Amino acid sequence: MDKSEADKSEADKSGADKSGGATTLFAPTGKVFGRPLGAAFYDRETEVVARELLGAVLEHRTADGIARGRIVETEAYLGPHDPACHAAAGLTPRTRHLHGPPGRAYVYFVYGMHWCVNAVTREEGHGSAVLIRALEPITGQALMRRRRRLDRETELTSGPARLCEALGIDSDQNGVRLDRGPLRILAGAKVPDEDVVVTPRIGIRKAADWPLRFLVKGSRFVSKG
Repeated sequence: MDKSEADKSEADKSGADKSGGATTLFAPTGKVFGRPLGAAFYDRETEVVARELLGAVLEHRTADGIARGRIVETEAYLGPHDPACHAAAGLTPRTRHLHGPPGRAYVYFVYGMHWCVNAVTREEGHGSAVLIRALEPITGQALMRRRRRLDRETELTSGPARLCEALGIDSDQNGVRLDRGPLRILAGAKVPDEDVVVTPRIGIRKAADWPLRFLVKGSRFVSKG
């Protein structure tokens, strides 16, 4: 049995807690992951998806190994009416994967040097997504350190560009389904409302005061800002 089959087998043995059709796994090591979140999870209001992605696990399997991290920070980008969202520019070659269908990855290049990964939300054609801003590393930390060329764990994935570098995410993943293949988002432990902080989005100029940034309170791994 290979590792992916073992993961699935363990998930099948886990409890009955459901999230987006995925069974949550509480592993003996204390790490939390489960089956991939299906398209129905993402086909909802973007703010809801951004909030409920906290605690889920982003996983990327490459020839170099497996890297996983628990999502501890997200931002919602609501669609063409949101001036900070790429969909405000309309349907272009760059944004075609942003327009769906839901549950796909939208990966884009910024500042001529960094990749950022998003989960597409709502109905196909709308153009909204959740930016994954920070992870708590749970698998493959040594691989992440090699890719990032640093040792401090709290800086490996504490920002959208950092986590893409640590997990080896680039344009090859743009448009892929997030419930199958090497790049997946897996069900995780739910984060209680009292442990969620909501703030304005950061690192943008337009609609910067909109309260659409969600993070796990007290996490050492959220991005600075």
